[in-house]
Amino acid sequence: MAAALVLVVGVLLSLLPFIGSSISRPVYAQGTGAPVAVPSLLDYDVFKTRVQPILTSARKGNARCIACHSRGGNAYLEPLPPGSETYAEEQSRRNFERVSRLVVPGEPLKSRLLLNPLDTEAGGGRWDGGGKHWHSQNDPEWQTLAAWVRTRPAGAPAAASAASTGSGLNYEMFKTRVLPILTSARKGNARCVACHSRGGNAYLEPLPPGSETYTEEQSRRNFERVSRLVVPGDPLKSRLLLNPLDTEAGGGQWHGGGKHWHSQNDPEWQTLAAWVRGS
Repeated sequence: MAAALVLVVGVLLSLLPFIGSSISRPVYAQGTGAPVAVPSLLDYDVFKTRVQPILTSARKGNARCIACHSRGGNAYLEPLPPGSETYAEEQSRRNFERVSRLVVPGEPLKSRLLLNPLDTEAGGGRWDGGGKHWHSQNDPEWQTLAAWVRTRPAGAPAAASAASTGSGLNYEMFKTRVLPILTSARKGNARCVACHSRGGNAYLEPLPPGSETYTEEQSRRNFERVSRLVVPGDPLKSRLLLNPLDTEAGGGQWHGGGKHWHSQNDPEWQTLAAWVRGS
């Protein structure tokens, strides 16, 4: 009996590397895992050499981007290694993958990365927690980011439509089944629209005064923004589904509005997953 038990344990231990590699891990977990696949319509080298230094540079009177955006639910940058002001190659590639989700290739004025820290009077968003870094679209930093968003790497497809934020996602299902989840009340937690319709982490329109539903135009803008928080076909690589999901159920480490779903079997989570899969 003892010999048989030792044999079974040995077999299980030998299978652990394969079992571990098959478990889905959030693509946004900081500092872990291999670099993920990056979007094809944005240039990684330009990001690394010209864009990333902007996101880590000091800001007179304001917080630098990395100070707020390397931790918490609004993180899209890796924490800098202790004592360093530059990233390792693996970290830069993870930053590229995340930051790329904040832009619409070819469209600087539809890209959160460029709009939130830009003065409202210059065409920017209404608020950015770290302050407004650029007072004009002619600012050299803003122009550098805009040039990156407009430029395709060599060999990339010419049609920008290939990177359309709604590609492969159903608008009608979003409007009738997903959007009501994002605006519904949460017992003990904040509802999604309460936190995500303002500030640097906004991806939803504010609801019209006295209304609990969106206009058609607002719903389409919400669709375009929310689509950038998911990886079509892959719910377990989609921030929209990971951040509010309990860590024990495969979700992210933290979500400011609380954990809405304690299991991937939750009906709301399943509805979002079906939308992401194109069901």
